[in-house]
Amino acid sequence: MERAQSTLTALFARAARLQACQSGIDAAIMTVLPPYPPMTFEIQTARLILRPWEDSDAPDYGALIAERGKGEQTPEMVRDKIRTQQVQARAAGIALLPGFRREDGAFVGYCGLTVGRASVAEPEIAVELLQRMHGQGLATEAARAVIDAAAATGRARIWATIRSWNAPSFRVVEKLGFARDHSTNDERGELVWLTRSLR
Repeated sequence: MERAQSTLTALFARAARLQACQSGIDAAIMTVLPPYPPMTFEIQTARLILRPWEDSDAPDYGALIAERGKGEQTPEMVRDKIRTQQVQARAAGIALLPGFRREDGAFVGYCGLTVGRASVAEPEIAVELLQRMHGQGLATEAARAVIDAAAATGRARIWATIRSWNAPSFRVVEKLGFARDHSTNDERGELVWLTRSLR
């Protein structure tokens, strides 16, 4: 009987320690994560629909990745990338969203917010379109809507990081009110950091 009582007491003590540990973890998470609501994951513009990634987007996403010319991706590798995007979106409350033309449902690329080189509190905006979708103003249209979604969460500002040679991307962000903040260098060369206030 005494042994049973001792075991029960030990179990209660362990449960109390675990609860205290979990409380500490919860408090740490609340300290690290900013108090922002998730951005909207369903966005419509005059010509585009942006929504969360689905497994069925793998062929389109694979075609976009292939255009980068950095090696072939198997279907399973692409699906893994999509699942990673889905997990990250749930965890951070921000996401890169695939975009489709409203008129015919054609995949155009993606646009959204990502931690990237920045932070959850001040994320990066990112846009990547299929080459055949360039030159139609779709990147600007999608990015403007994403900026509105970012502002709706209460964030103070967002970032864009662009390689110094990428003139088309500079034209897009300049239209959207981004201003150059500083630049850094890595093994790929100069990286320009631009920022935009949301207030």
